[in-house]
Amino acid sequence: MKTCLAFDFGLKRIGVAVGNTVVRQAQPLLIIDEATNDGKFRAIAKLVQDWQPGVCVVGLPRYPDGAEHEMTIRCRRFANQLHGRFGLETVLVDERFSSAVLPQRRGERIDAQAAAVILQQYFDEHAQS
Repeated sequence: MKTCLAFDFGLKRIGVAVGNTVVRQAQPLLIIDEATNDGKFRAIAKLVQDWQPGVCVVGLPRYPDGAEHEMTIRCRRFANQLHGRFGLETVLVDERFSSAVLPQRRGERIDAQAAAVILQQYFDEHAQS
């Protein structure tokens, strides 16, 4: 069994979800809302320590046609930093439609739920392999 942490990376906030490879059910965990990169990575280090994940899943945004944009590059960099800092297997998952499946009210923060959608997509895609 591997514990999995998933991240919906954003410049202001990072949504986090958790699940494992046995149950294959993603659950929203929390939103990292630190002002600095150092603060964000301190919070992530605490999560890594607490959950001991075997894999980290990062949502990879793209345009609807699949083309990459600036946030795609930033998310790849974030995934590389997770791997480099913590030595964890890091997997990128296409997140183009993760926010579209979540109903949102004005002002509501759905980052952790979006991370759960990303993680559930990872579980669903890897169940067939």
